[in-house]
Amino acid sequence: MGKYVLAVVDDMFFASKIRATAEQIGLEVRFVKSAEDALEKARAESPALIIADLHSTKCDPFDLALQIKADSSLQSTPLIGFFSHVQTELQQRAGQSGFDRVMPRSVFSKNLAEILAGRVS
Repeated sequence: MGKYVLAVVDDMFFASKIRATAEQIGLEVRFVKSAEDALEKARAESPALIIADLHSTKCDPFDLALQIKADSSLQSTPLIGFFSHVQTELQQRAGQSGFDRVMPRSVFSKNLAEILAGRVS
């Protein structure tokens, strides 16, 4: 199977935007709702990128990041989180949890195609 992106996103608006952008650039995106599901899928077939909404209510993105970065088979997988720009404490917490890149939703949305394609470092 080809390269894919794993997304932990509850917000239907952002899920739709991610799905549409991924389709436009010919990339598969797989959505998960729990940390267990994310870890299981990522271990079974390594994604090119994992993205997480730091506002998720169904999955603790910070605990997920800690688990991903503690797993030798996943720790090199890029992990990007996005948050509402008014909740900067989430940005700091994400950095402490192991996210490789954290950005406000507006920046995430603006650069989504480049992020999904792996062109944003």
